[in-house]
Amino acid sequence: MAETRLQAEAARTRSILVAAGASGSWDWDIVEGVLHADARFAELYGLDPEEALAGVSTELFFKAIHPEDRARMRIALAGILGGAEVFSKEFRVVAPDSSILWMHGRGQAHFDEQDMPVRFTGLLVDVTERKRTEERLRVAQSAGGIGTFEYIDGFATATVSSEFCQLLGLYPASVLPVRTINGVLTEGEPLLIPQPGHDTIPETLDGVFCIVRNEDGMARWIARRGEIVREGSGYRLIGVIYDVTAAKEQEARLRDLADTLEVRVEQEVAERREAEEALRQAQKMEAVGQLTGGIAHDFNNLLTIIIGNIDTVLRRFDSGGDPRARRSLENALKGAERAASLTQRLLAFSRRQPLDPKTVDVDRLLAGMSDLLTRSITESIAIQIVADDDLWPVEADPHQLENVILNLAVNARDAMPGGGTLTIAARNVELAEEGPDGAPPGQYIAISVTDTGIGMSADTVARVFDPFFTTKEVGKGTGLGLSMVYGFAKQSGGYIAIDSEEREGTTFTLYLGRKTDRGGDSFESPGAQGAVAGGTETLLVVEDDDEVRAYTVGILRELGYRVIEAHDGVSALRLLEREDFVINLLLTDMVMPKMSGEELALKARNLHPHIKVLFASGYTRDAIMHDDRLDIGVDLISKPFTYVTLAGKVRDVLDRVQA
Repeated sequence: MAETRLQAEAARTRSILVAAGASGSWDWDIVEGVLHADARFAELYGLDPEEALAGVSTELFFKAIHPEDRARMRIALAGILGGAEVFSKEFRVVAPDSSILWMHGRGQAHFDEQDMPVRFTGLLVDVTERKRTEERLRVAQSAGGIGTFEYIDGFATATVSSEFCQLLGLYPASVLPVRTINGVLTEGEPLLIPQPGHDTIPETLDGVFCIVRNEDGMARWIARRGEIVREGSGYRLIGVIYDVTAAKEQEARLRDLADTLEVRVEQEVAERREAEEALRQAQKMEAVGQLTGGIAHDFNNLLTIIIGNIDTVLRRFDSGGDPRARRSLENALKGAERAASLTQRLLAFSRRQPLDPKTVDVDRLLAGMSDLLTRSITESIAIQIVADDDLWPVEADPHQLENVILNLAVNARDAMPGGGTLTIAARNVELAEEGPDGAPPGQYIAISVTDTGIGMSADTVARVFDPFFTTKEVGKGTGLGLSMVYGFAKQSGGYIAIDSEEREGTTFTLYLGRKTDRGGDSFESPGAQGAVAGGTETLLVVEDDDEVRAYTVGILRELGYRVIEAHDGVSALRLLEREDFVINLLLTDMVMPKMSGEELALKARNLHPHIKVLFASGYTRDAIMHDDRLDIGVDLISKPFTYVTLAGKVRDVLDRVQA
């Protein structure tokens, strides 16, 4: 009788629940351990409707519940089986089509006369759309940096969102004490949420508050917006907060700008002039670089032919020959070498010269330049070379560094037509803040060249590094010496400064960064030029210019080498594929039609891994260079070259032990 009453009661409960729009209902017979479910429940769980109605294992109740929610639901069901009366939980289920749905399970336990649970009935209500709406709202709030709150008059706590907590730097929670919320306000600010017991109701929720975030101590500005809902004698506050610090800072900047407008206008103007000047300099260098790069290859090929043939004639000139003819040849050679120097200076200014940096001891380099400086400077000028003890090493192209120092010395000489003192000094410098020419803080070697000459005006100092700018008479200078110095400094990652006063003299100071390790090749100043050495190895010369190739091959054969020649990369590859001879060194031009020298060298090494390679070029931009420096392990001889320089470079590469 009691069982019949319970069954009837359970049936009435299911009818009521189904009428309420449920997505399925169940009747769990706790005593028998059987689960009865309606067709909607069966469809949701992927069960046969008739079997579900007749009764299935209670374990099937958990079958469709999302794996991450099962443990939580088992605990809740354990409470019902242990005597709890009401069940109300939200959880996810995985539908037969693999879609994830949110369900609100609501149920009730039924007890026998001894208050033991004998039945558990309930229904599932689909709340997926609500949960998705909540999720969209949460994402929108998070993306927009908006925190929500609700406060009921008289309570000591407020309901808040996680974004609300994050904005105030508080630990995430759904409910916070009002005292904790107001505790982040700076002194003198009105309350963000009225304290419990305050009689004053705010007139509006609109307001901006200065806070100090509890989490990191950062000061921020927070805006509050919302509505005041009056309920009888009390009220509710429903609103949002969001960060307006950026806007407040912008307001402060605008106020500051208005207060100091005149000063600031003189300054974003000065800065514009500096930016325009930097842009002008960059555009000027790019233009010169493009011009130089366009002509350097062909021009240096022509100079190689001219210098090479004059050099050949001079080497074979009979000592008893016509001295006037020798002088004419020597003058022609000097003119060609000046033309080559002009091209190199253009490449240096536009930062397109190939640098071969090594570890350099500046004091030893200066000592090795002593004789050269003495020959270049007139006797009316006293030369002093001063270097600190224990100078730090630098990484730079030693030959180009010598050229820079020589150029500065010659420039100083020309600034002292009546004589004076030339001082070349090197010292360790540690910059604690930004230094001359924008040098960042760090350790440097400062190489300065000082004269006691006529000095320069401010206008001259501003233009002194411009290409082709010179204060010398027509024919006395190209205006590229100091441009080359500037280009070398920038290409080497260095900085240069000028200190000059009219009639007081000038100091140029080159700052090169200290090399902190001693790795890499070191530079030793060359001694006296010894005899030119040749050899008997087999060399492959690849050059698309017939006259340059003929001159190069002639020198190498004169030195005793066996020389094979090719006019392009394709022809050279056919020779490399032959097996009737071994090629010891590949000497190839860089810029050639069909196949570049770099491509040829790569293919040659694939065929003969131990072949040595020497590149020859008058312009190598972006070919075997990266960051304006020769790649590690790359050997290059720049055009135009002479008998002596070619002989020395070829022998050096051949004699070097490969790693």
